[in-house]
Amino acid sequence: MRQSTLFLKTQRHPPKDEAFANAQLLEQAGFIHKLSAGVYSYLPLGLRVINNIANIIRQEMNAMDGQELFMPALHPLENYVKTGRDAIDVLFHLDTAAGKKMVLGQSHEEIIVPLAQRYISSYRDLPLSLYQIQVKFRNELRAKSGILRGREFTMKDLYSFHRDEEDLVTYYERMKGAYYRIFERVGLGDLTHLTYASGGTFSKYSHEFQTVTDAGEDTIHLCPKCGVAVNHEIINDQAVCPECGHKTLEEKKSIEVGNIFQLKTKFSDAFSLNYQDEQGNPKPVFMGCYGIGLGRVMGTIAEILHDQNGLVWPKTVTPFQAHLILLSEKGEHKQFAENTYQELHKNNISVLFDDRHESSGIKLKDADLIGITVQLIIGEKSGIKIEYRTRQDKSSSLLDLSNTVTTIKKLYASEYLQ
Repeated sequence: MRQSTLFLKTQRHPPKDEAFANAQLLEQAGFIHKLSAGVYSYLPLGLRVINNIANIIRQEMNAMDGQELFMPALHPLENYVKTGRDAIDVLFHLDTAAGKKMVLGQSHEEIIVPLAQRYISSYRDLPLSLYQIQVKFRNELRAKSGILRGREFTMKDLYSFHRDEEDLVTYYERMKGAYYRIFERVGLGDLTHLTYASGGTFSKYSHEFQTVTDAGEDTIHLCPKCGVAVNHEIINDQAVCPECGHKTLEEKKSIEVGNIFQLKTKFSDAFSLNYQDEQGNPKPVFMGCYGIGLGRVMGTIAEILHDQNGLVWPKTVTPFQAHLILLSEKGEHKQFAENTYQELHKNNISVLFDDRHESSGIKLKDADLIGITVQLIIGEKSGIKIEYRTRQDKSSSLLDLSNTVTTIKKLYASEYLQ
């Protein structure tokens, strides 16, 4: 992609109406655009990051035997009446032209259960795992944290169906591992902790995945011994580590990046979702649900992985594998940059080529602001070589074109997905 034609316009200063670094940096760098509080457009750079996060999630959900589908965002209110959730405060209500009461989906239990009911009748149909990556709508009172708390946002939600609680618990424990792998792969692993939270009406506990950062809106109490945490909302009931029993927990600020629930039979009962066991007896289906907000993950990465100059994307989610920056107007340098651009394409390396007629200072400043993992600089200092450097540590070396291709391929050998 040539930067001169990319739908991108960086800003000299961060937006004044954003208090959180994620929104400041992502808007300034041209990844997102704010339409209103909690409602954002994802521009080409931002969408590439979201797609990379989505692909990592897909890989891990497929490995958990998940089957991807896509359900409507417009839901009949009558489904929520059956589950007793028709009056929850985050619902957006509306009427069709024919007068039918509808809501915008804040989650999809009320849709997935009647759908699964058409396919589940016997113990042979279980277990079953279905997931989607889809938009959600929540009428948040405090949509003020950039893309960390949106009124409209994209979420991965997986629903698992089981013949009994034992099978649910087994799958639930496996899903914890899948979530750890996801957050490790997107660059948040060292700071993300399994966190005990209120189970609400479902069970004694649910589990969140909380990423420690001073920018967080949540408070957790972290066990320094095993790394498990307790959400502040239940700390009076769980004052010691629920995993290892350690008695001293450390208070930390954090951002919730995922959550998992054992729904058990709450929604199955509401819709009479049953199956017949081996003896032909009707039994209720046990369920779990597992959510990750993609924009929230992206915003958390931006909150944590940046410096005074801009964003610093992990190599797994960076919008392009390389940022090629031409700093010279000399013909020989222009031609070398063009050759480099074409050779990277031939080798299936995604590259953003800054071919704009701008000063070297503006180009380098924009490159740091955008934060692509690898920067390739061609100019007077490099001659007919490429200055290869990474956004994270700024160490550089001069490479010829062949070695540049080899180095990039080695860096992204098993990680980059787009």
